[in-house]
This record gives sequence, structure tokens and C-alpha cells, in this order.
Amino acid sequence: MLLSYADQFKEVPPAIATRPFPKSHQVPQCESDAYVWATKQPDGTMQLYFAVENPSGISAKALAAILDKTLSGLPAAQVAGVNCDIVERIFRQNISMGKGMGLMAMVNAVQALARAAQGDGRTARGEPQEANSGEREVTTSETSD
Repeated sequence: MLLSYADQFKEVPPAIATRPFPKSHQVPQCESDAYVWATKQPDGTMQLYFAVENPSGISAKALAAILDKTLSGLPAAQVAGVNCDIVERIFRQNISMGKGMGLMAMVNAVQALARAAQGDGRTARGEPQEANSGEREVTTSETSD
């Protein structure tokens, strides 16, 4: 089942980010070298984007596809409320502790971007946001709490 989800993984589009990806979007502790971005749509919903640099990062790609399919299109407040226990519920005991920590860090990164999107039009680092054709990119350098 995870292979099926990993096959549905969509790489971040070049309009959002290109290699080399900025460290501010890198997921700490992720063994698969994952990155996360979010844009806040004009209607207040979030659109999530992911990159997984490790070609063998099946679990990270699967989780990215699941997070994108289930959270993109929801309001920032709902995205911020996603619980890290989703990793345990999806993967159960089928992953190592290190991989589990990295996957939970992906969820934390998504939560942090959603919380930043609920803010006052500034990034999590306090920098003013620039208008971007009706969408607002949300950035954060600290993606885990």
C-alpha cells in the first residue's frame, strides 16, 4: 500500500522551488532529505508541496502524497491541527525509530507552515510577505517544535 502512495508522490513544481532547495524548507531529522513548502490560497486554504531527494525514500514519498491529498485544500487552522500520531497510525511498527522521527518531523513542518499562514502576513521568521499572484508562500526556518 505504501508503494502505491509513493507512486502518487508529486515533486514540487519549479514555480514553487528549484534545486538546490533552501535549507529553510528542509525537514530536520528526515533520513530521506525531504523539503516542505506551502502556499496560502486566496480563499484561505493551504496547498502543500514536497521534495524528497533520496530516491529510496519510499516512506517519505508515501507520507508526502498522503499529506498532500488529505490536507491540501483545507484551511490553515485545520492543517495546523494535524496530529503527529498519524505517522504511527499509518506506518505502525513497520519503520525504525529514526525513520519515524523523520516522518513526524515532516508532519511538524506542515504544522509550522500552517501556523505561519494563520499569522499576520509575515513569515515565521518575521519577514514581510510579498504578494504572489493571489497566493502567499509560507516559509519557516524552524519546522519542528
